[in-house]
Amino acid sequence: MTKSDYDGPILEIDKLSISFFTRLREIPAVMDFSCVVQPGEAMGLVGESGCGKSTVALGVMQDLGVNGRIVGGSIKFKGRDLNAMSQEELRAIRGSEIAMIYQEPMASLNPAMKIGRQLMEVPMIHEGTSAAEAYKMALEVVTDVKLPDPERILKSFPHQLSGGQQQRIVIAMALMSKPALLILDEPTTALDVTVEAGIVQLVKALGKKYGTSMLFISHNLGLVLETCDRICVMYSGEAVETGSIEDVFDKMQHPYTQALFRSIPLPGADKNTHPLVAIPGNFPLPHERPKGCNFGPRCDYFESGRCDTGDVRMDEIEGDDRHGSRCVKFREIDWDAPITVSEAKEKAEIGEVVLKMDNLKKYYEVAANALFGGGDKKVVKANETLSFEARESETLAIVGESGCGKSTFAKVLMGLETATDGEILLDGNNIQDIPIQDRGTDIVSSIQMVFQNPFDTLNPSMTVGRQIVRALEIFGIGDNDADRQQRTLELLDLVKLPREFAERMPRQLSGGQKQRVGIARAFAGGARIVVADEPVSALDVSVQAAVTDLLMEIQREEKTTLLFISHDLSIVRYLADRVMVMYLGHVVEMGDTDQVFSPPYHPYTEALLSAVPIADTSVEKQQIVLEGDIPSAMNPPPGCPFQTRCRWKGDVADGLCDKDVPPMRTLANGHEIKCHLPEDVLARMEPVIKMAAE
Repeated sequence: MTKSDYDGPILEIDKLSISFFTRLREIPAVMDFSCVVQPGEAMGLVGESGCGKSTVALGVMQDLGVNGRIVGGSIKFKGRDLNAMSQEELRAIRGSEIAMIYQEPMASLNPAMKIGRQLMEVPMIHEGTSAAEAYKMALEVVTDVKLPDPERILKSFPHQLSGGQQQRIVIAMALMSKPALLILDEPTTALDVTVEAGIVQLVKALGKKYGTSMLFISHNLGLVLETCDRICVMYSGEAVETGSIEDVFDKMQHPYTQALFRSIPLPGADKNTHPLVAIPGNFPLPHERPKGCNFGPRCDYFESGRCDTGDVRMDEIEGDDRHGSRCVKFREIDWDAPITVSEAKEKAEIGEVVLKMDNLKKYYEVAANALFGGGDKKVVKANETLSFEARESETLAIVGESGCGKSTFAKVLMGLETATDGEILLDGNNIQDIPIQDRGTDIVSSIQMVFQNPFDTLNPSMTVGRQIVRALEIFGIGDNDADRQQRTLELLDLVKLPREFAERMPRQLSGGQKQRVGIARAFAGGARIVVADEPVSALDVSVQAAVTDLLMEIQREEKTTLLFISHDLSIVRYLADRVMVMYLGHVVEMGDTDQVFSPPYHPYTEALLSAVPIADTSVEKQQIVLEGDIPSAMNPPPGCPFQTRCRWKGDVADGLCDKDVPPMRTLANGHEIKCHLPEDVLARMEPVIKMAAE
């Protein structure tokens, strides 16, 4: 049978169960999972970490390792049972008819082989193509995935490309043999939001061009809305709801799907009047699943005697397009009932200025020949004339892509680096030239940090309690050990962790719990300023809501100034009072949240907003995909730093954008923008994000 003469479903998974076997027990990872992917259809697989999404994908690839086994059900590809195929048959299908794109592009590329050679291998191995023909095909797909100068790219090694370019090459490699099924496992998690937007557009367009069916695994509901036709929501190894995007997003019929949507910051959510609702409790471990419905212990509609007895089966919803729900009560629940909001919070009174930065610059000198240290020195301008103020009880968000200087600025503030020029004033005192080792305890405890990855910030060989006590000792808090032990328990109360966690080791905690310990430690010394560097990006959607809410609550009580570094503009819109947008070391826009999220925008802010995936079918967005990559900070463009990617450049006369760095100008009510665009052009700007009703 050739690739083209099959016309049934591309993928049929029926009552699939997959278990992993350890010396102690069998661990069921996926149970009773069914889904069908038709030709040309894109199916999104959504759920929290550990729900079995990737296990399903590995089952389709028949790559479950030594311990994994399919213990029930079947996976059919084009009508043939994959489980019954020999290794030779599987080898012929893998890579040619079923291709997979992984989360981390470098894991799929050979660092010692040029890109062209790696791409040419695919048709040469699978289809016996000649080298000349394979090179022509490689050139075509690299052009298809919109990479600049394809011939140069083919001659490059993987390390010479950016993360976004590497991921495009991996997509090109997967598409080389025009597979019937493409599996994408969180393909954009490691990428910037603007790069992600480009890749999402690309995957959609290429799927249409090649007629490829897709299984798209993600925990980002907005991304699934933008890329898929159908969705399957998984919880703890089972599919709990499946259907078309419209049916599931607009007429959800499972409590877990509803709870997921309530925990993500959609337009209209507000930290004071419409706070997010975190899902109570924790995700069950595979060997500790409850009887009956797996979601029962965390469900608002749980009914003892009904929800916790017997197996709950997937039930069809009449009148919809193959829409099903695994819930015994879905017909009785009022899905349109308004959400019961926990009491609306008072907006914190913004106080005096705590932190002031004035024309801060941070330059690094690097050898032009970095490998051998010879030759001239080059200057990397990581931060260029940063000026802003932050007040007591205020949340200031700092947004921008990787390499824009967000983390450099945080390092200078923390004292891990010293400033090249300019001032940092903490309560009126200069601290820009004091490295961390020379700072007094009062300064160190005043400025604390919550890091992106909670796994890297805790000492794996020390109990949670001991780590908090150590922080208290360093900050000189408490007269004796008993005082510090008591304060540790109070801090665990503050971050809503049980007191017995003080005796636990970090490995016994989930990601969200570890992040709470990191927050407790940051607040141990009564911090005035907390720098939160992407504090929720490594966490599941439902855990993000709880941790975000926690940060807000502590801020209200402690009157902390929160500097929230993020590239997720949905969360920024939800919790920031003011927003600072950075690009290539410059602050390009600054204002309160409403000003930054409505026109006129800096052209870069406009592109950032357009790139944010929003999980709401009633939202209409302008599609603005940035061309090209961020220029190198070692070799920035002349004039405006954004001019190489700006779609408004033609509206500025006399080639100003190429010649001069624009001045920071104030538009209205303190809204600042660093741009040459004339007033009449700014006034013409349309909102990027609109609700369909508007």
